[in-house]
Amino acid sequence: MFDELNSRPADSLLALIKAFQADDRPGKIDLGVGVYRDAMGRTPVMRAVKAAEQFLLETQDSKKYLGPEGDLQFVRLLQPIIFGKSPAFAQRLVGIQTPGGSGALRLGAELIQAANSSAKVLLLGTPSWPNHAPIFSSARLPVKEYAFVDLMSQQVKFESVVAALSSAREGDVVLLHGCCHNPTGIDFTMEQWRQITGILVAHRLVPFIDLAYQGLGDGLEQDAAPTRMILEAVDEALIAYSCDKNFGLYRERVGALYVMTRNEDALRKAESNIAALARVNWSMPPDHGAAVVRSILESEEMSAMWRAELEEMCLRVNGNRAALADAALDLTFIRRQRGLFSNLSMSKETAAALRARHGIYMADSGRMNLAGMQPADADAIVAALRAEGCLKSSTVA
Repeated sequence: MFDELNSRPADSLLALIKAFQADDRPGKIDLGVGVYRDAMGRTPVMRAVKAAEQFLLETQDSKKYLGPEGDLQFVRLLQPIIFGKSPAFAQRLVGIQTPGGSGALRLGAELIQAANSSAKVLLLGTPSWPNHAPIFSSARLPVKEYAFVDLMSQQVKFESVVAALSSAREGDVVLLHGCCHNPTGIDFTMEQWRQITGILVAHRLVPFIDLAYQGLGDGLEQDAAPTRMILEAVDEALIAYSCDKNFGLYRERVGALYVMTRNEDALRKAESNIAALARVNWSMPPDHGAAVVRSILESEEMSAMWRAELEEMCLRVNGNRAALADAALDLTFIRRQRGLFSNLSMSKETAAALRARHGIYMADSGRMNLAGMQPADADAIVAALRAEGCLKSSTVA
């Protein structure tokens, strides 16, 4: 059966992890895999998560199946954090628990494909998270890419964005990063979000918002503002949400898919379809991570603890950005970007040289996980970038 298969290349980020672990140089720096690290270089279990797990240990009395929809109280408790306390569109939302944000994206892609298997196209601004296009393509949803950012200038190519969206057909789907763009860290301004919202409404396009880093840019409320503005204006939307990063639950795979439509009959149909699609994909979602989040959000004390910890994480990441921006004039753009990542313009060969000669590990694309560094690493990173010709200026900011 398997003789006719073609070999697939190994995941480059997994190879990067192994290479970093095998490097015995004391000054090596890991800017590769996109996880948060604290001042000790660890990816800690949040204190609120530990408290919730202790609570579950003492009170949980069953491990029975949840059902295809998962923990619906978890889904409901997330809504005010994502959408606000009393949004006008609250009655037009349905949600379902998914295995991480990736599961939400895949489930949403299958729902789109089931709703209209031939007419719809997903518009994807590039560069984007490398798994976006494969997820939608594997669900047989055609993907049309357009240029989103110029990495040389570190600027949004907004004319390209406007042109791509304005030329789309009614009902086409537009993938949008809600905040903290992965891999560039470059988000639209609020004025640009307003223009995009106007185009979505005028051309009757369907936004599919990937909100994977809420709270790690400018705070929970600020990071949700573009999503809320769009949902107030459009007739239909999908939102893929991840708790993996802002609750530090990476390995638990905690996410949710929300569907919004103004048509009540269509909403009920969408609800039944996402449950049916989930049933044939993973049958029942894993419980532990969602139960942790639910327990945190049900407790005033644990919720306050989580919000304080998330703010600490956000400040730390932005502090790392400031340290790099202060270390080199050519990197001042990093200060105004948000989230875990920035993406430098470099070749695969340059990225390999940074690893081999300087012990600076980042993806071949030039994507850097700024949450992986310490402020004291800024000078070493800048020196390595300068040695490999990535920086033009010889002076600090």
